[in-house]
Amino acid sequence: MSMLAWVGAVFFALLLLPLTNRNPTEVSQTVMIPALVMAAPALVLRHRTPALVAMLMLSWGVLFATHITWATGYTKLVVDDVALAYIALRKPRPTRTIACTGMFVLQLVVVAALPHGPETQVQSLVMVVLGFVAAMTTARMLRERREHAVELRSRETERAVAAERLRIARELHDMVAHSIGIVAIQAGVGGRVIDTQPDEARNALAAIEATSRETLAGLRRMLVTLRESGEASGDGPAPAPLDPAPGLADLDRLVAATRDAGVLVELRWTGERRPLPPEIDLSAFRIVQESLTNVVRHARVTACRVTVGFTEDELTVQIEDDGTGSPSGSSASSGAGGGFGIVGMRERAALLRGDLHAGPRPEGGFRVAAHIPVRSTALLAVAG
Repeated sequence: MSMLAWVGAVFFALLLLPLTNRNPTEVSQTVMIPALVMAAPALVLRHRTPALVAMLMLSWGVLFATHITWATGYTKLVVDDVALAYIALRKPRPTRTIACTGMFVLQLVVVAALPHGPETQVQSLVMVVLGFVAAMTTARMLRERREHAVELRSRETERAVAAERLRIARELHDMVAHSIGIVAIQAGVGGRVIDTQPDEARNALAAIEATSRETLAGLRRMLVTLRESGEASGDGPAPAPLDPAPGLADLDRLVAATRDAGVLVELRWTGERRPLPPEIDLSAFRIVQESLTNVVRHARVTACRVTVGFTEDELTVQIEDDGTGSPSGSSASSGAGGGFGIVGMRERAALLRGDLHAGPRPEGGFRVAAHIPVRSTALLAVAG
């Protein structure tokens, strides 16, 4: 291919001979046609910079060997500048520096010997310099714009990857932390009563088995989804998982599991219950799940209250207990002690344009209250 490019460069340059080897008085201004004809070969050789530059230089020799006029010469200069702009835009720095510098020096030499029109030689030199500067400036602007677009796409990809990693981390934390907390408590209960109350020990083991199976099913569903997403990334969207994501409809099951862990949950619904967008339904469930996990692990109480409220514009979720409300419990969930429970809940609410407040109650205990707009979030989902 390289040899063909060099042969083509010489052939295209020699094509100028029959087009320019005539008396300029007979063809008048149409002598610009040979220079314009060079644009097509330049387009063909644009990916072969050395051959392209050789053709442009050799064509100057052909033009001077025949009947060159100021119109032909200046048109040829325009063709050169367009070709140099392409080289400066597409080629690496060493290639474009050598090619553009060499052609610019040749243009300065050529313009000194070129027949002039109405302008003086100094004006001709200024025009050559301005044309070259304009070509290089245009190429640089286009190159910076392209690099900026690539950088923006790269940053957008990085942000999407980071957001997906954070979402997976929240899902794993909310799913595993709740289940492991219940398993740990049931295992402790079973160990204490296995000799004196074998029925209670069997119940604890049954709860451990049920919780473990549910957690394994959730982890398997998440891993299958991630694997299918990775395999389908180059062939279109991955198929949706067959198992539905948990939502507020699963709160009764969550309440039963928490009761088995030793904490009675009073579940109250206010307002008119209605279907919610999947992302709101899942996030509300995870907020309740994480809050009940904290109650079981930190509050040291036997009962708590969960209130889910529906209004026209928002969904409210509130979890309260009468426990210690100690800083140790809250910090463990907020990340100071290595956990990320409250941080994850706040992120879930914020992603849905909502807010979440968590902290000790004035009358004692701990409260988690989330407010998630429903109408605006649904409109955003439709608009997206």
